[in-house]
This record gives sequence, C-alpha cells and structure tokens, in this order.
Amino acid sequence: MPVDPTLLRSLVERVGAFHLTDRSMLTAQRSIEAALAQGDVPQAQIRTYMGAVAHYFEGFEREARGHLRDVDRRIEHANQVVFNLSAERAVAVKRIEATAGVRAMLATSYETAAR
Repeated sequence: MPVDPTLLRSLVERVGAFHLTDRSMLTAQRSIEAALAQGDVPQAQIRTYMGAVAHYFEGFEREARGHLRDVDRRIEHANQVVFNLSAERAVAVKRIEATAGVRAMLATSYETAAR
C-alpha cells in the first residue's frame, strides 16, 4: 500500500531533525531526502527507509526506557531515604522533648530543695 507523500515528507523531516550518527541510518536519510527532492520515491526505497527508521529508533527507545527504569529506581531509593530520615528526625525531636521535660523537672526540684 502506498505511503501518503505528505506523511512521508513529515517523517523524513522529523527524522532529519535528529543528530544521526549511525552510518546506515544516515545513508538511508540522505537517500530518501534526495529522492524526495527529485520527486520520485520508489515504494521499495520507502520500505527500506521505514525499516531503517524503525530499527534505529527502536534501539533509542529501548535505551531510553532502560534509563527511565534506572532513574525511577534511584528516585524510589531517594524517597525511601527521605522517609527514613524524616522518621529518625521525629524520634530525635521526641527524645529532645522528653529529655527537656526531665531536665525542667530536675531544675524545679533543685530550686525547691535550695529553698
């Protein structure tokens, strides 16, 4: 089934906006751009180009998803650390309050005993 020429041009432009470093993808990109400039793009070339684009971007997507999983794990760990530190802080505050209460009672006892 033929590809809509407008959609093909949009795809080629969008892919062309990326910094392509893979030699085969770069070759496919330049080839399809030249064919579009001439106005005649054979269906076989379109299929080849679309296959190259699919292959190239599937790798990037896999890499990006792996990176996202790693970042999510690190965020989860950071959240757990913050939660644990908040709990430790609450315990420290309660200890300060408890010891301050004892010290206040002790001070009162010394004042009473000194009279």
